Amino acid sequence: MVRIGGQTRGRKKGLGSGVVLAPDGLTITNSHVVEGHEEAVISGPDGREASARLIGNDPDTDLALLLVGSGSFPSVPLGNSKHFKPGQIAIAIGNPLGFESTVTAGIISAVGRSLRSGTGRLIDDVIQTDAALNPGSSGGALVSSNSNLIGITTALIRGAQGLCFAVASNTVDFVISEILRTGRVRRAFIGVAGQTVQISRQAALAAGIVSGSGVRLTAVERDGPAARAALIAGDVIVAINDIPVTGVDDLMRMLPGTLIGRETSLTVVRRRAIVSIAVTPEERRQGGRRAKGG
Repeated sequence: MVRIGGQTRGRKKGLGSGVVLAPDGLTITNSHVVEGHEEAVISGPDGREASARLIGNDPDTDLALLLVGSGSFPSVPLGNSKHFKPGQIAIAIGNPLGFESTVTAGIISAVGRSLRSGTGRLIDDVIQTDAALNPGSSGGALVSSNSNLIGITTALIRGAQGLCFAVASNTVDFVISEILRTGRVRRAFIGVAGQTVQISRQAALAAGIVSGSGVRLTAVERDGPAARAALIAGDVIVAINDIPVTGVDDLMRMLPGTLIGRETSLTVVRRRAIVSIAVTPEERRQGGRRAKGG
């Protein structure tokens, strides 16, 4: 467990918490902790400090990966978050409000939650806990009673009691693997904006789906993959590769990096007719407006 700070006009500035995951200095924290910083100062519980540089950032999951330049800090490997259930002990370690190496305990209140990130996308597989968190805890460790690292604390709801959240360790593992392999987390993009709408039972039956909602396209980006596939504003996407799309969050979730450059089948309701349209997603650009589509 380490404290992460930045440099402001030559002075150290406290930002949040982080967890060293490997002896070579790989350190995980929240994206919002290091936002706007390419470098940081890592401080251990024994007072030792070292510089670190940002090697990857994924705002969609609120995770960032740092590499410590020199020195060594105790590390802890990631556990498997799928092994833990509501009711088990959860221990949060961080640096809330500047109080270094603070430990709080509670229980795992729920698993598999979804939490909206600052980009507008949903972070899936979020762990809810009632272990006390405060500003400065962000990026810290959530561990089980047998010392397995099961999550990275990411958010609390101000004004609420016992509503705190952590990105599950399996999501952390995926993000780290992607960053180390490609320098970023790749996600597919088809170039649309949309909104969740209800569809008629007749249209759902015709499309072969049981859900009663889909995504109506409110805009199609010029020269984007959707435009090249002849999708138009007003189309309602109800399935991707025969898997139902019930809303905008589904649409974003169902466009992973594995679909980049691969022809993908969309089931679309267009003027009461059901049509199948083949689209080839591209890699989604980083940054930009809050996501409202894919």
